Amino acid sequence: MVMDRLPQFLRLLLENLRDLAPLVLVVGFFQAAVLREAPPDLAAKLAGAVLVVLGLTLFVRGLSMSLFPLGEGLADTFARRGNLTLLLAFAFAIGFGSTVAEPALHAVTRQAAEAAAAAGRVAGDGAAERYALALRYAASAAVGAAVALGCLRIILGWPAVWFLLGGYGLVAALALLGETPMLGVAADAGAAATSAINIPLIAALGIGLASTIRGRRPLADGFGVVALASLMPMLTVLVGALVMG
Repeated sequence: MVMDRLPQFLRLLLENLRDLAPLVLVVGFFQAAVLREAPPDLAAKLAGAVLVVLGLTLFVRGLSMSLFPLGEGLADTFARRGNLTLLLAFAFAIGFGSTVAEPALHAVTRQAAEAAAAAGRVAGDGAAERYALALRYAASAAVGAAVALGCLRIILGWPAVWFLLGGYGLVAALALLGETPMLGVAADAGAAATSAINIPLIAALGIGLASTIRGRRPLADGFGVVALASLMPMLTVLVGALVMG
């Protein structure tokens, strides 16, 4: 069993090495041609690069073996049962739970809290931690709502462009009409809220649901949930900042 999967793993390892090669070459070029000096602790950095390739390979392989089939299977099961409430509750829970664990979102909200503390908007380390936690949970709830809305859109056959154009249009209008220093935080929160952990689950859920429902096309209807999940945290943080001042 293990030996049968070894060629697939090695092929994936080579693909990831090829994908990361341009980044390594760019960094190496600027280090050698511009800075003209070897980086400190070169051996540790080379070992780290090897670990990155191995880790990325294991991560991608794990997704294809577990999260993608799991998301598609659960979407298929709930759709066949015909329980819309249960399906939407599951979609919200998947969106919320996977986003709370996103390392990128943790980093953005922590940095936003530090910047807010430096600007005098929050006082003390405890207040900064609560500020970061509130941002993280708000963005996670927004992703959960977006995934549930995306599943409802697939079930009812609504075009994704309605939500994307309307949502980004609303973000643009709020950014123009209401001046807030949180605009950058809102944009970064939207990008960070959809990352390595939840994108595979959300995409698999949408594709699996579109594949199950008669008359839906996975390519045309199954995609777009991730884009909606990236939009909603941006809109939520921006509206919250404008309301709370």
